[in-house]
Amino acid sequence: MFTAALRRFQAKWRSYRHRFVPWVVLNLSKNEKTLRQVTDRSEDKVIPDEQVSQSLLRLFRAFLRSSGGLIPGVQTSFLPRIPLHQDQNENVLFQALGFCIERRPSSLPFAGTGVFVSRGFVPKGATVAMYPGTVYQPYEPILLQSIRNPFVFRCIDGVLVDGNDKGISRMVFRSCSGRDRIGPYMTSDTSWLTDSPQNPLAVGQYVNNCTNERPANVCYQEYDVPDSFPIELRQYLPNVNYSHCTQRRLRCVVLVSLRDIQAGEELFSNYYTIVR
Repeated sequence: MFTAALRRFQAKWRSYRHRFVPWVVLNLSKNEKTLRQVTDRSEDKVIPDEQVSQSLLRLFRAFLRSSGGLIPGVQTSFLPRIPLHQDQNENVLFQALGFCIERRPSSLPFAGTGVFVSRGFVPKGATVAMYPGTVYQPYEPILLQSIRNPFVFRCIDGVLVDGNDKGISRMVFRSCSGRDRIGPYMTSDTSWLTDSPQNPLAVGQYVNNCTNERPANVCYQEYDVPDSFPIELRQYLPNVNYSHCTQRRLRCVVLVSLRDIQAGEELFSNYYTIVR
């Protein structure tokens, strides 16, 4: 019985260690290629924020048209949205951006779930995924949510994104999303908490860290949603602020491709960006 429990613990550790901060720190010297270094925060931008906005707007408008929520040519009209089947969402993604991504077992030993390009072609500089979750400012409470939670992403300025879809993290996201609803408009997407997100890009928390043998092909980029982002399209954003504040732009984190990526390839990122 003890042996079986030990085996389960070892299997869990092998999966978790890729996100365990002390383990990564102790292995930095052995994995120099897994680090991404920038000289200033502004140089963390691989592509302009305007280009990220254009990709998201193109995709979200396609989702809205397909779901019956938007009458072509009538930008202010709103109709009850009909949820799409997962296959339909993926087809819309493919038609809008030219590729599809999906979660499946990682090609790295003991790394758990990974994210792969399942269809099409991802060109260099494309917005290929989004990191979903509740957004916390540095002064906001996240202690309970962070316990045994490997999905807390730290931005360069200390803002945290909790991408865990289980437990208290799940409840907090749902609560904040319902709080921020404006009339018939949802301002965030809770479907990433399920196995079938209506926005298939919202799986960035499952992208694994690169290794010396598997270099990063995507990297994280912080993106603050502009005030001009249409209210009827915010329902596809998989992020929500922990505290309600109309003066603060919503922080999103997107993953941008560092090179051309073919169908069948797994996405790998740099968990550590060193700012000099």
